[in-house]
Amino acid sequence: MQKTWSSQVNKNFNEAALSYDESASIQKSTALKLAKICSHHSIKYGLWVDLGSGTGLLAKSLEDLHPNQSVVRLDNSKKMIDQHSEKSVKQLWDLNNGLPKWSKKPNLLASSFVLHWLDNPQKKLKEWFDSLSLDGWIALAIPIQGSFPEWYEAAEKADLTCTALDLPSYDSLIRVVPKQSILYDKIEVIKQTTKKATSLLKPMIKVGAQSSQKEPLSVSDWRHLLSFWPISNKDQQVSLSWSIQFLLIKR
Repeated sequence: MQKTWSSQVNKNFNEAALSYDESASIQKSTALKLAKICSHHSIKYGLWVDLGSGTGLLAKSLEDLHPNQSVVRLDNSKKMIDQHSEKSVKQLWDLNNGLPKWSKKPNLLASSFVLHWLDNPQKKLKEWFDSLSLDGWIALAIPIQGSFPEWYEAAEKADLTCTALDLPSYDSLIRVVPKQSILYDKIEVIKQTTKKATSLLKPMIKVGAQSSQKEPLSVSDWRHLLSFWPISNKDQQVSLSWSIQFLLIKR
């Protein structure tokens, strides 16, 4: 099961590599925000790695804000890695297999919108923490439980399964690292609003984020579910809310 799941995730991201950036608005703003949070702390230069770099949104933002520091782009999707400039250091790697053996310990492991796609995210986060150099940092942004309340509500009213990905809970993530190591901890709710619910869900497919471990719905089931999507009385708009956890952890 696990093998087919992770290969399905990889296949979807590979196929979305060329259209990713134009549809990844929430991923872009999150990557920039995470890089800015990093810039307010004195993270030692050295080995910095963007884990699950995709097209490099986070790596680029970090490099723009730290001009003398390069960031290694590590990803399991060859087509995503191929989007990066020749000058950047790239590493094709499946994070489900742990971390690569680098010649030195990382001073920064940064990751945005990635950890929830891995088998056992909590165990992976603990491994990342344990692999840091002394005074090394983890910068993390991840959607967590509490995301997509509108989708869950529509599915419940339509008496259908909500096929959104099961996301890690806030508590399960912070439990795996020492409390005193967490130097920044904030949950931000980002609400996307539009006229039609399909416009909220289509970008997920365009960025390759449609993998689910639940049985897919038929087209008619989807129509039924969408007819129950909550509509704002004020402006007749529909929305989709993300709960995004920002964490800065220092070893």
